[in-house]
Amino acid sequence: MNVAFIDRDGTINMDYPDEVWRYINEPELLDGSLTALQNIRLKGYKIIIITNQYLLNDGIITLSQFNTFTERLIQQLNSNGVDILDIFYCPHSKKENCNCFKPKKGLIEMAINKYPDIELNKSFIVGDSISDVELGNKLGIRTFGINVDSRNFNYIKIKSLLETTKYL
Repeated sequence: MNVAFIDRDGTINMDYPDEVWRYINEPELLDGSLTALQNIRLKGYKIIIITNQYLLNDGIITLSQFNTFTERLIQQLNSNGVDILDIFYCPHSKKENCNCFKPKKGLIEMAINKYPDIELNKSFIVGDSISDVELGNKLGIRTFGINVDSRNFNYIKIKSLLETTKYL
């Protein structure tokens, strides 16, 4: 199975300063992200969202808030013909040093355990932070960084999720 591992906040939907997330209930899709996801699916990729959600264990948002936002995002995507295979998230604080906080491989390992037919060599990752790019490099898969600047990693720099589809 070919998978597009896609970061959530700042890649698919708007991202906000940490404290502002307390007040965010409705996902606002970034320009072109819906079209990008539709095109990624048409190219034969399953979509798995991987996201660090340290705001949970930092006490900024509740699990209920996270679940409501996520359900609304999935409904919005589904109603526009985008099927999301799964979502894996890390709820841990940055200080907890868990194995699932990107750029560590835990979220991808969870996905592979649940979906053993994932072929990493035919998959890719895209996100808007250096941790997404670093994770892609650790996995040795094609990696896209949205407005990420780094000379330390091998990746394709893009301006938006939509630009990813030019390379598929």
